[in-house]
Amino acid sequence: MMKLNYDKTQIEHAMDQMVERTMNMDMTWDWPCGVAYYGIGAAYEATGDRKYLEMVKERVDELISLGLPALTVNTCAMGHILLTLYKETGEEQYKKIIDDKLDYLTGRALRFGASVLQHTVSANNDFPEQCWADTLFMAAFFMLRAGVMFDRPELVEDALNQWYWHIQYLQNEQTGLWYHGYDNLAKDHMSGFYWGRANCWAAFTMAQVAHILPQCYLYPQYLEIVGSLNEQLAALKTLQTENGLWRTLLDDEESYEEVSASAGIAAAMALKGNPLHIKYMNKAIKGILENISNDGKVMNVSGGTAVMKDREGYRNISKRWIQGWGQGMALAFFGAVLDYEKFTGDGAL
Repeated sequence: MMKLNYDKTQIEHAMDQMVERTMNMDMTWDWPCGVAYYGIGAAYEATGDRKYLEMVKERVDELISLGLPALTVNTCAMGHILLTLYKETGEEQYKKIIDDKLDYLTGRALRFGASVLQHTVSANNDFPEQCWADTLFMAAFFMLRAGVMFDRPELVEDALNQWYWHIQYLQNEQTGLWYHGYDNLAKDHMSGFYWGRANCWAAFTMAQVAHILPQCYLYPQYLEIVGSLNEQLAALKTLQTENGLWRTLLDDEESYEEVSASAGIAAAMALKGNPLHIKYMNKAIKGILENISNDGKVMNVSGGTAVMKDREGYRNISKRWIQGWGQGMALAFFGAVLDYEKFTGDGAL
């Protein structure tokens, strides 16, 4: 019987190094920090190592004391670690900020069409009536977690609505792959590329729904989500490279292999719990471990990427520097590997 093939001690050591390196980064309150600290929370939950929780709590408290920036879809990514901290400590300062983020998303954030969240990165109207796959991690996933945690069904419905419409706007039914963004004013996908990390945001968050939402199968939108995920993963498995990774433009053999997207896609496979994906996960474990430096830096992670104008725009994004989203998604992947037995068959359709 095929099983995940990994050395638990090696994985835990790599996670320990990554957490320490991540906490040495000078990230402020925005989405890179939100994804990174989500990963540290996932590492804590997978290993039970309370030092991870204590380290991130100290930093989050420091950031709160320095004052928080304007609310945007992107800054709501920090809500993930706040949910973990509130669950573990019960401190009301975290709940207050969580509520502020939720009030923003449900009442003040820019929307279009069927109440679809417009992707925002600043207090300005940066991308009028555009939806990006990134929003699913920064906002929809956060709203779902909060809705279940605080028994707020309206948040659950809003989150599921975001997935439903992002699927309609961004997934190509013929290929199963996701575009980076959609412009509702122009009615197009702009440059129209299958960006790796966009597919990571989509797959990773959709794979979480079954594990977060009780009786998920009773929600019609969930059936859309699981159908979308099944199609996407079936397509993605065919695009994995010999090194166990995925490219920054998934179907472009001249694009470089990109590790944050690879980690998120492989984590989605782990969360899905389909045994047919084990061989792809085994390749990904090896490939991602080979991209962790001795001091815990996740290497070959592309920089922050808007919906670029052309193929060269994506190909030429630098992958030289450490990035919070690379740290966070690699930690989330290794956490999912350690927890894999919990996911096999859980809520799968």
